Amino acid sequence: MNGGANGSGGQARVAAIDCGTNSIRLLVADIDPLAGSLTELDRRMEIVRLGEGVDRTGRLSDPALARTFAACEVYEQRIVELGAARVRFVATSASRDAENSGQFVSGIRDRLGVAVEVVSGDEEAALSFAGATRELQGHEPGPFLVVDIGGGSTEFVLGTDRPVAARSVDVGCVRITERRLHSDPPTLEEVAAARSDIAAAVQAAAAVVPLRQARTLVGLAGSVTTLAAMDAGLSSYDPAVTHHYRLPASSVRELTLQLLAMTRAQRARIPVMHPGRVDVIAAGALVLDAVVAAAGLDEVLVSEHDILDGIAWSLAD
Repeated sequence: MNGGANGSGGQARVAAIDCGTNSIRLLVADIDPLAGSLTELDRRMEIVRLGEGVDRTGRLSDPALARTFAACEVYEQRIVELGAARVRFVATSASRDAENSGQFVSGIRDRLGVAVEVVSGDEEAALSFAGATRELQGHEPGPFLVVDIGGGSTEFVLGTDRPVAARSVDVGCVRITERRLHSDPPTLEEVAAARSDIAAAVQAAAAVVPLRQARTLVGLAGSVTTLAAMDAGLSSYDPAVTHHYRLPASSVRELTLQLLAMTRAQRARIPVMHPGRVDVIAAGALVLDAVVAAAGLDEVLVSEHDILDGIAWSLAD
């Protein structure tokens, strides 16, 4: 697929696609690097569970690939409609782990005409940092600790104007759910095992990224934004409210305990809960709770801008 025309002046119209373990997302935006502005034209997400079963089988399943390819066909139509000049497709944890990733790469190329970039955990962290902190510079105290809780992995990156330390660890909301949280609701033993796995991963991250140096903890991805929406008492999900929402550490702990005590049916009835997050939100909350405690901060600054925005900026910078 070939892109359309550039915007006027210094603007570029770009399309960024982020394909993770749980979801695939699209951002089409006009970016003006000189003005430092990103004007969003379309932002959308599909829960495709690309990484479903990868932790157990080592392979991307045929149904997961079919769901992902179907979403990409819709995205391709939208990119053409909006005339994006440049397209970048970044894939993360699940496709790094899978032995049949070549099937995924060729399927995306056939549908979008672009190469899949299976980025390292460190590059994933750097893109998340850029997307999350670009608009915070000069407004919130640094250093920033950006934590991106994905389906298969969690990225930690510390820096002020640029990353100085980063680490990706293999705990995410899908991976922990599949590995540890099997009952409905999870048993005390299952929760203890999940907490142990998460604690070990956070400790491994802290060996590389000095978490306690952070003055602002920036939380990214669906687990974090869903907790913010719950804490705000929203009757329907509204990113205008959750973006830069200040989520107290005490609320993270309280919501985590509530979600762990709920059945799947009870979680599904939460007004702001995306259907694709019902099964995995408790594990995501456990990860965030552990991170907040390790960083020693009293709140999370929630961001709707993340790796997707970082990918978009990388196309224009």
